[in-house]
Amino acid sequence: MGSAACVAVLGEPAIRSGKVIALLNQKGGAGKTTLSTHLAGAFARQGRRVTLIDADPQGSALDWAQRRHQNGQARLYGVFGLARDTLHWEVPQIASQADHVVIDGPPRVASLARSALLAADLVLIPVQPSAYDVWATQEMVTLIQEAQVFRPCLRAAFVINRRVVGTVIGREARAALADQPFATLRADIAQRIAFADCVAAGKLVWEVAPKGAAAREVAALADAVEEALQ
Repeated sequence: MGSAACVAVLGEPAIRSGKVIALLNQKGGAGKTTLSTHLAGAFARQGRRVTLIDADPQGSALDWAQRRHQNGQARLYGVFGLARDTLHWEVPQIASQADHVVIDGPPRVASLARSALLAADLVLIPVQPSAYDVWATQEMVTLIQEAQVFRPCLRAAFVINRRVVGTVIGREARAALADQPFATLRADIAQRIAFADCVAAGKLVWEVAPKGAAAREVAALADAVEEALQ
């Protein structure tokens, strides 16, 4: 079932053209904003029309965009705050003028999360490679399954984030996630100081170290997301 069919289930006009990717996890600190800003940037670098929606009341993506502007960095894509539970009505119009819309979702706000789910084509669930974080995804899994009743074509996948380089914890997390109803993307993101440095500067990792490991990981993640959208 295509995007238009999903929209019809909600009684919305079938005007969407761009793909909507929501990063959601009810547990805070999973790295949604870092992944959202970098994923949007990776698509923009490919020449796509990209909009990033900050649906987190904390406004971390908006803060990042403001730092970027203050530091004189070039604008790569638009960042807009839309932390309200009407996302599923407003995002289709935004998507009609974009190739990709990335939603940086809220933690612990179920009404906003549900609205983002109803707006999305693909939900990415960032999860840190620990048993506790894997267990904590169950609430999000339940919300997605509830949304799929209304939007059967909604897809979902886990993204392992902040994997510690040189440890087996990442592989263990991937094995633990194998029992979940959604797949885990083949690309994961390691815990790297480059990501933390970029937040303060309003930059993206390839602007700091274009040939670095972090930049390669983001590019691989963007490719994996494109595959998941097929």
